[in-house]
Amino acid sequence: MKGPAVDHLPPWPKPEQNLEDLELAARYAPILMMDDHEPFAPEVAGYRVFRADGPSPSFPRDIQLNQGGARAASVVEYAIWWDWDIEHLYELEHVWVYVDAAGRPVRVEASWHGHWHDLRLGLPGGVVLEGTHPVVYVKPGKHALAAQPSQFEPLRDYILRVCGRFAGIGGVWVTPLFAGRIAAKTPLADRLVHTYLQGRQFTPAFSFRQRFAFGRERLLPWEALERAIPGRVAWWTAELARLYKPGERRWIRIGHRGASGHALENSATAVRIASKLGADMVELDVRLSRDGVPVVIHDALLDRVTTGTGPVAERTWEELRALRLRDPRTGSVLDEGLMTLADALNLCREEHLGAYIDVKDSAALPAIVAAVREHGFQHAAVIGSTVPDDVRALKQLAPELPSAWLVGLPPRDIPELLAELAAMGGTYLHLCWENAGPRPDQLLTREDVEVVHRSGKGIVCWHEERADVIRGLKELGVDAVCSDLPELLV
Repeated sequence: MKGPAVDHLPPWPKPEQNLEDLELAARYAPILMMDDHEPFAPEVAGYRVFRADGPSPSFPRDIQLNQGGARAASVVEYAIWWDWDIEHLYELEHVWVYVDAAGRPVRVEASWHGHWHDLRLGLPGGVVLEGTHPVVYVKPGKHALAAQPSQFEPLRDYILRVCGRFAGIGGVWVTPLFAGRIAAKTPLADRLVHTYLQGRQFTPAFSFRQRFAFGRERLLPWEALERAIPGRVAWWTAELARLYKPGERRWIRIGHRGASGHALENSATAVRIASKLGADMVELDVRLSRDGVPVVIHDALLDRVTTGTGPVAERTWEELRALRLRDPRTGSVLDEGLMTLADALNLCREEHLGAYIDVKDSAALPAIVAAVREHGFQHAAVIGSTVPDDVRALKQLAPELPSAWLVGLPPRDIPELLAELAAMGGTYLHLCWENAGPRPDQLLTREDVEVVHRSGKGIVCWHEERADVIRGLKELGVDAVCSDLPELLV
């Protein structure tokens, strides 16, 4: 089911243009070849003509006319805008065409998710020209650009996953170029985008017969496109809020300590099972070893879930890694040990899961942030704590990372909690109310959730395994729910 369709997109600006630059942009504009099943065509391309070396205004690189030995008189840069990537709202990919003094294309480059590469014009396996137009192939769903479709083959399994179950998981995308300028990224906006793209999952054919050519009406100076982008993103999020009622929105499914109802909590096995059962993220508890290594374990003591004894903080990682995990429910010793946070993030990447990191030791916060950055999880991690000072510190240490404040019993007034969260600079209010009677969902109202969303914040709910409570939370429109049995959240 695709869900609601949008058929009344706002028009793009029609600025006055330098006719010479427009003529160059039209003459060398790339022809895009897209997958037969690709649901999203580009909207427009913002162009810039370089007649001298200089920095790109829309991509982190310098343009050099003699790049790679090509002797160019000009370079036409195309910033190609899609409203949708299969994982998130908006995509901006680039093509650069180098033109010599005789008007011949002599080099073509293209972007690939934040990097750029030479498309090897005139070489075997390189980009081909149709007249003066390079013919470029588009990665299904994700829109990175290549000279030949064979370049997508090694990524086939990954592409199939992101175009399917993981559609929309990125929410609203904010690149460094637009940091602080796209105000539409909020927990609610992310959930709306997730919902919309879940309805647009597709199975790529890996046959590329959809053809897209840029007419002059789809070319505009980069400056005009840049000015229009924040408003375009805001329009989409407002439109999706109109289309989807709270109970229809796709929430984040968080496996509590992995799928801890099926395997030992915080184990690699529990993480893998959570992925198989449909989780989007796994909650991981993190403490520091004596030598400063962030380790995935809930308790301050080793006794309950390992073959060791005593405090985690009194053991080095070398000592901790020698221990085996032990399941307290059966007493059996498992053939696996504790994970470092780095191990867990690598595993999450393999399983295409996000990481919801619960800080169990405030001293671990800098090491947690460092690991998240080192592993490139800035767009796939939330860091939470019961300690307000941790949330405040995270805002100072890593303002780009979303944070959560975990609030226990007794239940408190939502506006009061929200004011405290805002003062901390937190992103999510995480309510740990699972033990507040048989129907803790009834302690919240839809108005409570709307108040949180209007403030630009989100609500994460406790680990829940009762079907009636899960249904109640769904109707409220909360942003995420944890569960020991993540299949119940699907």
